[in-house]
Amino acid sequence: MSDDFRMRRLGRSGLVTGPLGVGTWAIGGPFFSGVGCRYPLGAPLGYGETDDRISIQTLRRAAELGITLFDTADAYGTGHGERIVGEALKDVRDRVLICTKFGNTYDEDRRELTGTNASPSYIREACYASLKRLQTDWIDLYQLHIGELPLDQAAIVADTLDDLCREGLVRYYGWSTDNPVCAAAFADRPAATAVQFDMNVFEDSPQIVEICESRGFAGIVRLPLAMGFLTGKYSPASHLPADDIRSRPPAWLRYFKEGGSTSREWHAALEAVKEILSSSGRTLAQGALAWIWARSACTIPIPGARTVAQIEENVGAMEFGPLTADQMSEIAALFRD
Repeated sequence: MSDDFRMRRLGRSGLVTGPLGVGTWAIGGPFFSGVGCRYPLGAPLGYGETDDRISIQTLRRAAELGITLFDTADAYGTGHGERIVGEALKDVRDRVLICTKFGNTYDEDRRELTGTNASPSYIREACYASLKRLQTDWIDLYQLHIGELPLDQAAIVADTLDDLCREGLVRYYGWSTDNPVCAAAFADRPAATAVQFDMNVFEDSPQIVEICESRGFAGIVRLPLAMGFLTGKYSPASHLPADDIRSRPPAWLRYFKEGGSTSREWHAALEAVKEILSSSGRTLAQGALAWIWARSACTIPIPGARTVAQIEENVGAMEFGPLTADQMSEIAALFRD
């Protein structure tokens, strides 16, 4: 595989990483919607129980295999996810890029999200708290974790982030958003370098990809495996624990139904595309990552992993590289029909 594929510049920054990162939502453990959160009270927001020892092993194995970009958020497990990342990577801190997010408020003791806050004082408070949990003196990429804000408020957020960059607490920043207007909002800020957004083989994001390509941003792709659906592990007969968000899926999570079974409509779509994704000896998950890479050279998918086997499978996708142009056309034709 070419060196060009194996190297990615993190947008307009001078930071270099590989074509694959690791997302850590799934290792934060259970957390729920509390009073003030936009989801129904008590709704699960994590992926259920985790084993911290295995999570740390998984992240360390990723680093051993050459992964350098690790993405987390203070909201994941209401701080617990950041603690796991900090513990796992403290001995290799100078060789990895740690990306985290801010903007959600939470009750750490109750493990509940309670709303949002993007005020300058809260951003600074959140930054200090994340630095402590991550056991680091700086954050490589600090991302706004509120999907939409009025642009005048977003400008105040950017001003605060510029201050944190000048102070050396943050190196670069971005916005985790699926709104194209918000995705472009930081484009004129020199320290802004990335947009994080949902995209996978079933749900393209052409407007945000175009913004990333034209503005020189890194496109950090969350949910590239559709919360596990694109691994092929789940079916219309599946069941998931009550503390897993996929067992009580919010409206935007279309692949799963109440209880954790998969939608028959989306399961049929997966069957239709399975042969192409698993071509050349790839697993389904590896094919789904290959689609992301073929979609744009600016993309860095960040699939989650809770076991060493999962991280090894994801890293193995790099041996195959992107899908071909013909395969991308075949997939596009399937969904046009």
